[in-house]
Amino acid sequence: MQEKKIYVSEEGLEKFKKELDGLVNFRRKEITERIEEAIKMGDLSENAEYDAAKNEQAFVEGRIAELQDLIRRAEIINQGKSRNNDHITVGSLIKVKNNGDTLEYTIVGVAEADPVNGKISNESPLGKAFLGKRVGDKIDVTVPKGILTYTILEIG
Repeated sequence: MQEKKIYVSEEGLEKFKKELDGLVNFRRKEITERIEEAIKMGDLSENAEYDAAKNEQAFVEGRIAELQDLIRRAEIINQGKSRNNDHITVGSLIKVKNNGDTLEYTIVGVAEADPVNGKISNESPLGKAFLGKRVGDKIDVTVPKGILTYTILEIG
């Protein structure tokens, strides 16, 4: 079975690589040193420093594995002027109208989603509804509070 691709921008991929580098080359070593210091304190059964460092180590190792998987499965999305802007795809910057308000969104892969900053995941209900649409299209999206209607104004 083919693994599912994770769509990311070049900028996003670089951000994830930088985070991975920091975790592998700095945080991992820092935590190992903290664990070694805690072991020197003696009795591990009631050693809060040791427990905290081991918990942090587990979190960091989990994040390292997550980032390695994300980077391995990453597919760079085409953004900017070279893209085909006749319909919405992952990487599209769009302007839409909803209830008289003009809103801007960028359709991104799930790893870069940040709805507060206008980055909508292609796997979210709103992102899925936008994919494939063209300027002038109207879409209805069902949300817990009811149905939201959007009109596509611009695709960039």
